[in-house]
Amino acid sequence: MTAKILGIIGGGQLGMMLTEAAKAMPDHISKVIVLDPTRDCPAARAGAEQIVGDFKDKNSIVELSMQSDIITYEIESGNSEVLESLKAPVSVNPSPATLRTIQDKYSQKEFLRQNGIPVPDFLAIESLADLKKKIPSLGYPVLLKARRDAYDGRGNFKINSESMIEHAYKLFEGRPMMIEKWVDFRSEVSVIAARNTVGQIATYPVVENIHRENILEITIAPARVPPHVAKEADEIARKTMEVLHGAGVFGIEMFVTRDDRVMINEIAPRVHNSGHHTLQSSDTSQFEQHLRAILGLPLGSTNLRHHAVMRNILGPSDFVGKYKPIALEQERGVYLKMYNKDEAKPQRKLGHINIVDLDDTRDIEELMRKAEDVRNRIKFESP
Repeated sequence: MTAKILGIIGGGQLGMMLTEAAKAMPDHISKVIVLDPTRDCPAARAGAEQIVGDFKDKNSIVELSMQSDIITYEIESGNSEVLESLKAPVSVNPSPATLRTIQDKYSQKEFLRQNGIPVPDFLAIESLADLKKKIPSLGYPVLLKARRDAYDGRGNFKINSESMIEHAYKLFEGRPMMIEKWVDFRSEVSVIAARNTVGQIATYPVVENIHRENILEITIAPARVPPHVAKEADEIARKTMEVLHGAGVFGIEMFVTRDDRVMINEIAPRVHNSGHHTLQSSDTSQFEQHLRAILGLPLGSTNLRHHAVMRNILGPSDFVGKYKPIALEQERGVYLKMYNKDEAKPQRKLGHINIVDLDDTRDIEELMRKAEDVRNRIKFESP
């Protein structure tokens, strides 16, 4: 097999870690080129060549395709119509048709429902009057969502009463919207799932996610759920991968209700924040797995070698701007990964810590305490 040139739409932290994984596979990938609007983005700093341009810009995507053998993406904002128009010999995975479906949250939920995959009840919203009319059928509270270009909770608003409807609608006015029945969940979990170009499917053990202000803060691997819940989550993830088109790694986020039912919240058609623990906890990282999937290689083992806790490093609320390099003294089972972003901003993802149970104690509470302690040692200061 001749080594391929990999094009990636997006050069943030996910593109950076894909680039690092690609560099470890020189027999299969000879070069990485990323398309990103931020000059000297994290992926470029990791060794990728860069085309400076918007994720949706047709000319930039075509330029990337002319220099690449395979195109993938680390962000859902790419122009799916342009990607669908690209001709052989360049291939695009995951499928642009799948990207188009997932980019619109209403279309994503409709696709899942049509394929018998459990999701919360939802309705499209056409106007303020339509919103007022449809909310009673779902009941309060209800979640109003922007259907496109929304992530980390930025396109969501919880409506608790009739008095909040007009304010909520104005937040997303001019954008396609939907409402979704509020799920009183016991926990949030996710499954990192992969499908290669010949249809082989592999899933990682289900993990538990803890969010703060709608942004993922902590991932616990494996999830603290009963075996039958873990089994159901895995089965839902596998069925989802069977009906989606194209190859790659997908992050499948789910709710576990108080009566232990599992339903999909959202799907990310890319490597996912809740899979970062795999860099040290698993036989195959999600980044290597994604590359194996889109290259048509056999998928790697998803065995969880060690229990682990991943803690995101988010920009502090009281600091904005350039900051001194972050480092920690070497400590067994502690792995710091900074994303080489120039500026800190509140809630911006700047890095993560993996706390890995190398001694096989399986004491998740202790791993969480250690993750919090390590995070508290990290301070952002001006250079």
